[in-house]
Amino acid sequence: MPRPEPPVILPQSESPVRVRDPDGGIRTPLVFASPHSGRGVPVGFLSLLRPPSASLRRAEDAFVDTLFADAPTLGAPLVAARFARAFVDANREPAEIDPAMLDEPAPSWANINSPRVANGLGVAPRLTVDGETIHRRRLSLAEVVDRVDRFHAPYHRALAARLEAARRRFGLAILVDCHSMPAADHRGAPDVVLGDRFGASCHPAVSDAAERAFAAQGLQVQRNVPYAGGYTTAHYGRPRAGVHAIQVELSRALYLDERAVQPLPRAFDALAARLSVVMEDLAAIDWAALLHGRDGAQSLAAE
Repeated sequence: MPRPEPPVILPQSESPVRVRDPDGGIRTPLVFASPHSGRGVPVGFLSLLRPPSASLRRAEDAFVDTLFADAPTLGAPLVAARFARAFVDANREPAEIDPAMLDEPAPSWANINSPRVANGLGVAPRLTVDGETIHRRRLSLAEVVDRVDRFHAPYHRALAARLEAARRRFGLAILVDCHSMPAADHRGAPDVVLGDRFGASCHPAVSDAAERAFAAQGLQVQRNVPYAGGYTTAHYGRPRAGVHAIQVELSRALYLDERAVQPLPRAFDALAARLSVVMEDLAAIDWAALLHGRDGAQSLAAE
């Protein structure tokens, strides 16, 4: 049975974030992001690993950045983490530090009561998706903070900058946070789950438009169950301030051999083509008219 290729070494001299800005400037308030499609790790990380390094790749939203690669051609930036989720999770609060993986007490500012931390899935994960311990030893707080400073922070600086540029130009910004969900979750489930934190992270019109665009491509869509949105959606989604955020979860059954972490022949290209049309439909919307044209209200949801 094919095994996943191991993570790749990400040299310290290279950026941990890949940003593709549209040629000629942004032409839509949409900003696409992929926090979990990276597979790069620093060379020193490999010596810390307890499980086989290839097993870490099953935590990835593998190739999601490639599925949404047409975003810049439609006038929207695409921000993607190059680092592996098993090393640093960009979709976690920086303070979600797991005390069980530290060789010293957690600081008072750490969010140790997060349910994600309790499951071993903090900003520096303690466990793989299969429940295996990742590190051979406990880490110092300095090691975890260094990961956040060198990888998590640059990703969010790049993302925040694109959202602010869109907001300044169009009066609003719309973050589309792109993910994938395990194929096991697909049995009897939809192809796409849209998460808007039950209406808190974006105007209902954003979720409605996204659902129509995906459904028009023959994809079955569900909202908020079982994925309502993570740290990124909650952190940036401030509809009353003009920044809307929606999470997109794609079933890996549509495009990925999960055991090998490789694209399915033909299916991958077919899904990418459908997603290109989805993005084209969303980019064609006059978002300012749609979101400001209802009695002058920008959001019907609580901030």
